[in-house]
Amino acid sequence: MDMRELALGVLLEVSAGEEYSHIALRNVLDKYQYLEKQERAFLTRLVEGTLERRIELDYIIDQFSSVKVKKQKPVIREILRMSVYQLKYMDSVPDSAVCNEAVKLAQKKGFRQLKGFVNGVLRNIARNLGEIKLPPEKEPVRYLSVRYSMPEWMVREWLTLYGREQTETMLSAFYEKAPLTIRVNKNRISPAELKARLEAQDIRVQAAPYLDGALQIDGFDYLGGLNEFREGLFQVQDVSSMLAVEIAGVKAGDHCIDVCAAPGGKSLYLAEKTGETGSVDARDLTEYKAGLIRDNAERLGVTNVRVSVKDAGIYDEASKEKADVLLADLPCSGLGVLSKKTDIKYRMSKEQQQELQELQRRILSTVEAYVKPGGTLVYSTCTINRGENEENVRWFLSHFPYQAVSLDDCLPEKLRSETTKQGYLQLLPGVHPCDGFFIAKFRKKN
Repeated sequence: MDMRELALGVLLEVSAGEEYSHIALRNVLDKYQYLEKQERAFLTRLVEGTLERRIELDYIIDQFSSVKVKKQKPVIREILRMSVYQLKYMDSVPDSAVCNEAVKLAQKKGFRQLKGFVNGVLRNIARNLGEIKLPPEKEPVRYLSVRYSMPEWMVREWLTLYGREQTETMLSAFYEKAPLTIRVNKNRISPAELKARLEAQDIRVQAAPYLDGALQIDGFDYLGGLNEFREGLFQVQDVSSMLAVEIAGVKAGDHCIDVCAAPGGKSLYLAEKTGETGSVDARDLTEYKAGLIRDNAERLGVTNVRVSVKDAGIYDEASKEKADVLLADLPCSGLGVLSKKTDIKYRMSKEQQQELQELQRRILSTVEAYVKPGGTLVYSTCTINRGENEENVRWFLSHFPYQAVSLDDCLPEKLRSETTKQGYLQLLPGVHPCDGFFIAKFRKKN
């Protein structure tokens, strides 16, 4: 099996907008589970790296190609991108092999007439790679856009919101590969026992920040190949997502509603905290998403979760004032998780951000009625865009009978700040050792 050909297939699927990169790549890795660990690692790095660095790769190609990237045929464009990524970022692959394999792949895909073009462009880039200069730093938007492969409109927005230093810290953080974070299923095993079992398989394990029941693991081949995963001893979940549940302050016996729940990490954590006397109503928009929640609940042995297909934007009279705790982790621009879902940055626009903000307000307007007087509503997103976060908090408090609640009694000391006293927490890439994430807490007035 040719890893470069598999990578090309994934890149074409993603660039055509047919699938998100993390899903397309996972589908291929699942299909070819028999691949050696080294081959899987090569394929993953080539796909993720080519996507992450797309703007920089196009900037390089355009300096050496007579046909600009935007006018190239999709197959040739992706072959050049993934080849330049190998030349610049994968030292273990000889330049000659990169060029030869690219030519072979172009021929195999029916572009024999363009093999001279592919060969010429790549050999020219290989010879001159060390001489390529980025745009000047005195043009910060263009410079940061090319250096970190981030669309210019996004860089401009972050420079305005966060300033040069913090923007560059965040942009740099998206390239730091963090270990996988997991939540230990304490109903079945202790963190110490799980750590020992994983380490016995030469998997690197360390405590995750902020929370006792979270670990970070690295050095395993395939998640589904771990007995501990199949036995439901842990759930893949970032610390930021776990913090949303911690902040909710769930008690034994509470009834919780999670309105956009898939794949179910937060719902299942809520279920653990409510205990057998409590219950969780986990909802999402499609049967596929509901199926993901059911699969995870079954694997973890969670029985106090009811899963249903419901549109969070459509009012459900039967849910009125039923929830002690309502969790609204709503669809958002996803700009806090670009290290995991790289291609979001190429799909998102300012207009779409505005549409998402309006969708969030529409859903909040609907689901706030499900909270009992005196009950709690937690609003969260995985983005760092203030329109979807702080602005939505101000809007919500001015339109509905809720008050902001300090988060400090639910948070470790190092996360407490002026904003957490005001009822919200913004986690930022590079500043906090987890995903970029926003969490706000409200209590419904009696």
